[in-house]
Amino acid sequence: MSSAQGPADGLDSLAAARLAVATLLDAGVRYVVVAPGSRSAPMAYALAEADAAGRVELLVRIDERSAGFTALGLALATGAPAAVLTTSGTAVGNLLPAVMEANHAAVPLVVISADRPEELRGTGANQTTMQLDLFGEHVRFAVDVPAGADPQRAVETALSAATGAFEDTPPGPVQLNLAFRDPLVPAPGEGLPAASGRRVYRAARDPLTMAMPPASAELPERRTVVLAGHDAGPVAEAFARAHGLPLLAEPSSDARFGPNAVGPYRLLLEHFGPDSAQPIERVVLFGRPTLSRPVAALLARADVPSALYQPVPVAWYEPGRRTELPLENLADLADFSGRGSSAWLDSWLLAGAAAQHALDQVLSASPAATGPSVGELVWKHSRGQLVLGSSNGIRDVDLAGPPFPEPQATVFANRGLSGIDGTVSTATGIALGGQQETTVLMGDVTFLHDAGGLLLGAGEPEPALRIVMLNDAGGAIFNLLEHGAVQESGAYGNAVERLFGTPHSVDIASLAAAYGVAHRSVSTTADLAEALAAPVTGRSIIEVRTDRQELRGLHGRIKAAVGAAVAPILRP
Repeated sequence: MSSAQGPADGLDSLAAARLAVATLLDAGVRYVVVAPGSRSAPMAYALAEADAAGRVELLVRIDERSAGFTALGLALATGAPAAVLTTSGTAVGNLLPAVMEANHAAVPLVVISADRPEELRGTGANQTTMQLDLFGEHVRFAVDVPAGADPQRAVETALSAATGAFEDTPPGPVQLNLAFRDPLVPAPGEGLPAASGRRVYRAARDPLTMAMPPASAELPERRTVVLAGHDAGPVAEAFARAHGLPLLAEPSSDARFGPNAVGPYRLLLEHFGPDSAQPIERVVLFGRPTLSRPVAALLARADVPSALYQPVPVAWYEPGRRTELPLENLADLADFSGRGSSAWLDSWLLAGAAAQHALDQVLSASPAATGPSVGELVWKHSRGQLVLGSSNGIRDVDLAGPPFPEPQATVFANRGLSGIDGTVSTATGIALGGQQETTVLMGDVTFLHDAGGLLLGAGEPEPALRIVMLNDAGGAIFNLLEHGAVQESGAYGNAVERLFGTPHSVDIASLAAAYGVAHRSVSTTADLAEALAAPVTGRSIIEVRTDRQELRGLHGRIKAAVGAAVAPILRP
């Protein structure tokens, strides 16, 4: 949705900016990430005044893409809208990746783009382009506020759209395109107000606690599984436990805990397939599943009915485009799922325990760190907040991270579009917004893609952020996909390694030193466990050196070991 404000009413630029800032803060914005620029100066000065008064927390980033993802992380950690301010021109375009992620993940990201006044548009004026609707369908609302106009109504409408106040619309990003006319600086004699005590904004994202009533004895027994995808929440765990159903939970579901949770579930799905002694009859889905082909294959089966718990509108799919039956309340979901028999749940839990033991045996056969062993250790040692990068990192945790009796950390991941861009910046925003120790796991390509996110200007707040970076000198995930078989065949020579593996020889220690970030290199699981046991203070990088060429073979050995371990348990 986009619109243009009415005619200018004669406000000078700083007066309009002060109204915009006041309205933003009244609507719940508490963090604003500012990228420097001239046309956005009125907003910057107005925000500096609010910052001095203790009404807002400002962060400054020179790279707009990093600024966008930092604001995204702040919104994720706090559960409240966070804003990012840019000047005009290409600065606005750099926000597109963060806006796209916010769109598909339903994150209330407020883009404030400064613009030239109407009389300069289309004239060839420097840094002037068509900024309204630049983000197209990726924003819930976009508005152009002419220079001199009162911005209050536009800001209020934008914040309502960002937080999902519009009917049948999930939260998501919005764009406020504010035009400013010279002068762009305060009048002579104006200055910052006296500094007041700074407020501390605690994270608003608390784990959901809900009393799930026991499953009715009248419900029929069915061989149903509960799939908890990204952002499913603890309600998925409570539902599975109340109805005696196995819980197959992705790490970023925040439901991977409790007595019904099964660890390496994706390796077990084929053992409960249509030709098994106990085939899956139904699937109940919470959140968005994104990680594995076995799960996607299960949901695609026409012979297995599935239902999706959807109490509010979601942003990750268009109505009518998925096969699951959407259900708005838990009672209807229970009627669909039925309850599990003790034999059904026990089969999954016994198979899960055997699979976890077999996996651990394979990983412990060598002291060298591997993707799955790193994922398992990071999962076990994380407290506070855990951020999982896309590609192999989150999948390694999904494979090897054992469920806990209770949640150990709040888990975040950019699964809206599953991109690797902006991960360092997102984790920084999450750490600052959550105001607690944060660990982020990512691969070397993901890290290098956002190495600029390490840059903090002088005086900028430093988060308690530990970066665990698995460095296998390239893109290891492609070894596990079809490209790995093409590479093994040799039919394309070095093309797969060059085009997909993207090998590099970056000196991570020197890069960390350039940004003033502590660095430690490890190559064994013992050394990694020791490093992870240390408290998180300030920023640090743990670089885990490993060899991706062995990864395909390792996953083959894990699958074989798990199959051998669970076969006797599930034998008819």
